[in-house]
Amino acid sequence: MGELRESKKRETRQRISDVATAMFFARGFDAVTVEEIAAAAHVSKMTVFNYFARKEDLLFDREDEVKRLLREAIGERPQGQSPIDALRRLVDRLCEQKHPFARIDSQTVGWGRVVAASPSLQARLREIGDETVEALAVELAGPKPDGVVRLVAGMVVLTWRTAYGEAIRVFERGGSAKKANAAFIALIDRGFAAIHGMAASTRFACAPARSGSRATS
Repeated sequence: MGELRESKKRETRQRISDVATAMFFARGFDAVTVEEIAAAAHVSKMTVFNYFARKEDLLFDREDEVKRLLREAIGERPQGQSPIDALRRLVDRLCEQKHPFARIDSQTVGWGRVVAASPSLQARLREIGDETVEALAVELAGPKPDGVVRLVAGMVVLTWRTAYGEAIRVFERGGSAKKANAAFIALIDRGFAAIHGMAASTRFACAPARSGSRATS
């Protein structure tokens, strides 16, 4: 019974987010009200806020997934693989899966345009970036990461965001999805090369994988 209830909650949350995203794409974030979203999703305004603390989070509905992917990449990496290598491998894996976090096409570019047109969305994206940096620093070095660890975590997040933004620009300038994704990987490689240099002297650079991690094949 509990599983069914949780499944229905996930479905409701996803439906609200999908409806809101479609409306934001069509009219722009600032032109759509929460009342309109609730009506279109056939729920109350209160229900919308039960699932999403703020309007911006209707578009940024995958924040928890970002943190989970980073956590799993580090915590479940093969023995002998450094945390930074695990994060770089995560990028490749998401590219192979054509995941929206590592894919540039008309849909993801449209999402970027909605964000770029709204100061409130841009502000919330910066907040999410800061939260992700802190969460990643904790995953890398425990509950009290020092400044160097935070710097490494910040470089990872900045590299990903910068590479994604540049790939969108390539696509919008008339480049193909293939060229845009190549631009994404090129900047990811350059960024991670710098991150490796920064992380080399840190205590987590060669930290063992956690218990229960996959063995190398």
